[in-house]
Amino acid sequence: MVTTRVTPRAATADDAEELVRLRRLMFASMNGKDEPGPWERDAVRMARRQLAQPEPPLLAFVVDGDAAGRPPHLAACAVGRIEERLPAPGHPTGRFGFVFNVCTGERYRGRGYARATTHALLAAFARGGVTRVDLHATPEAEAMYRSFGFAPHSIPLSLDVRAFPAAD
Repeated sequence: MVTTRVTPRAATADDAEELVRLRRLMFASMNGKDEPGPWERDAVRMARRQLAQPEPPLLAFVVDGDAAGRPPHLAACAVGRIEERLPAPGHPTGRFGFVFNVCTGERYRGRGYARATTHALLAAFARGGVTRVDLHATPEAEAMYRSFGFAPHSIPLSLDVRAFPAAD
């Protein structure tokens, strides 16, 4: 791995389309297939709206790519949210972080960009009073997350609520 000293910047509403492009790349890499669709338009709209707020609920840190004669684009991102739950003995603020999108464009991999953007996101969580951060890691990224101190904490369960019967 080539380590390049890089300082990520906080994403703005103007980065919404690029964040979604990287999100689509992340899913394609994870699932082995590219799945464009209407979700992208909705994701851009939601990211733009959330990043434009004075205290954005969506936190994202990015590394700019080189323009190379094209409009500027992002090389990498780490995206997450701070959620407020009820406080608990080990988590008196009730503020939890969730990392849900870390991606580096193929030509930028191996430069430490994922690590740098994730570090910036975790630091923002800490500044925001977060006491626990959750994420789902791919096998390829697990070593990086473990190096930050992440460890398994529970057996994941999930439910597609679209299949849940609505109450009468």
